[in-house]
Amino acid sequence: MKIAVVTDDKQTISQHFGRAEHYIVVLSDEKQILERKTLPKAVKNHAKHRRGRQDEQEQMRGKGTGQRAHKQHEDMFKDIGDCDIVMSGGMGRGAYSGLERLGIQPIITDIPDIEDAVQAVLDGTIINHTEKLR
Repeated sequence: MKIAVVTDDKQTISQHFGRAEHYIVVLSDEKQILERKTLPKAVKNHAKHRRGRQDEQEQMRGKGTGQRAHKQHEDMFKDIGDCDIVMSGGMGRGAYSGLERLGIQPIITDIPDIEDAVQAVLDGTIINHTEKLR
C-alpha cells in the first residue's frame, strides 16, 4: 500500500492539503512501514492565492471546486497519482473529490503524528473526518 501524507515539518500532518509544503510518501505492507520518502509539493499555499476570487461553481459547491482550483489540484496530484490513500488534517471539497476521481482514497484525520496516522490506517482504526471538509 502506498500512502501520501501532507506535511510542513516532515513529522506532523498539515491541517490544510492545499497549503502544505511537502508530501511524505510511505510504502507499507499490511502491518508496517517499509519505506518513507519526502517529496516537495508542486503547488503550495493554494488556498491563499485565490481568496476573494471564487467563481460561481465554487460558491455553489464549496471551496476548491471551480475551474481554477481544478487545474491546481491536477498539478498537486501529479507526484502522488500512484498512491492508494492521501491523508491530511483538512482539505476543500474540490481536492477531496479530485482525489476520489483518480481512485485515491482521501482521509481527513485528527491524528497529528504521521507515523501514528499511517499505523492507524494499517490497523484499520483510522477515522475519516469528512465533517472537516471546507
